[in-house]
Amino acid sequence: MLAYIIRRLLYAIPILIGVNLITFALFFVVNTPDDVARVHLGDKYLNEEAVANWKAARGYDKPLIYNADASGIDKFQETIFFEKSAKLFAFDFGAADDGRDIGYDIRQRMWPSLAIAIPSLIIGLLINITVAMMLAFFRASYIDIAGVIAGVTLMSISSMFYIIGGQYLISKSLHLVPISGYDEGLSAIKFLVLPIIVGLISGIGSGTRWYRTIFLEEINCDYVRTARAKGLFESVVLFKHVLKNAMIPILTGVVVILPSIFMGSLVTESFFGIPGLGSYVIDAIRAQDFAIVRAMVFLGSVLYIIGLILTDISYTLVDPRVRLG
Repeated sequence: MLAYIIRRLLYAIPILIGVNLITFALFFVVNTPDDVARVHLGDKYLNEEAVANWKAARGYDKPLIYNADASGIDKFQETIFFEKSAKLFAFDFGAADDGRDIGYDIRQRMWPSLAIAIPSLIIGLLINITVAMMLAFFRASYIDIAGVIAGVTLMSISSMFYIIGGQYLISKSLHLVPISGYDEGLSAIKFLVLPIIVGLISGIGSGTRWYRTIFLEEINCDYVRTARAKGLFESVVLFKHVLKNAMIPILTGVVVILPSIFMGSLVTESFFGIPGLGSYVIDAIRAQDFAIVRAMVFLGSVLYIIGLILTDISYTLVDPRVRLG
C-alpha cells in the first residue's frame, strides 16, 4: 500500500509542474506584467514611470525565467518564475497585488467555506443516496416515474432561482435566518443554514438521478439475480449488495467535488456574503488581482490530485479486485 501511495504521489509531480507552467505562461507571457500594471493604474495615471514603479513594488520588474545580470544560482532565483510560480510548490503564495498575505487570507477564509461545504456534502450524500435507493426499490412504478420527473425539474432550474427564492421566502418573508452576512463562532450557524439548504435543494435533482442510474445498472448484474434466487428480500439485496458494489462510481463522483469542499462555492458565497475562498476568488477577479488567482488555481490543482489519490486508496477498501491487483 505504501509503495502504491508513493507511486501515485510521484505521478502527481509532472501534473503539478504542467499546471504551474501553463498558469505562468497565461499570466506572464500571454498577459504580461506591463498589461497587468496598465489595468491596475487606469488611463488617469498611465505613463511609463508609473508602470515601472508599479512593477518594481510587486516584483514584476525582474526577468521572466533567466536573469543574466545576476550571478550563480541567482540567475534563476532572481526571476519572476521563481518568485511567483516556483515557490508555490512550497505553498509560499506570496503577497497579493495590493500587499496582503495570500497564505494568511487562505487560512482565515477556508473555515467559512468548510462550514458550508462539509455539511452540504455529507447531508447531500445521505439524502441523494436514500432517495435514489427508494426509486430503485420502486423502479418502473409511479413513485419512480414521479421521482424522475421531479429530479429532471429540479435539475432544469437555475441555482440562482434557488438562491434568490430562498432568500425571499426563508429570510425576507418568514424571517427565520439572516438573508446574508457572517459571524464568528457559534453565531455563524444562523448565517450558514440558508446556504446549506439552498445547496441541498439545488443538488438533489442531479444527485438523485446520478445515483439512481448507478443502482439500476447494478441491479441488472448477475450477482443480484443470484441473491434474489437465494430468497433474499429486495431491501436486503439493495442495501447489502447493490449499495456496496456501487461504491466505486459513488466515490468517483465524490472526488470531483472534493476541491470545492476547501475552495468554496463562488456563487453561493458571493450572494450570501460568506467570507470564504469562493468569494475571495470572485473579489480577486473583480480587482484584477492575478496573484490571488494564480495561487488559487495551483491550490485547486493540488486538492484535486489529493482527491484522486484518496479515491484510489478508498477503492482498495471497497473492491477486493483492486487489492488483488
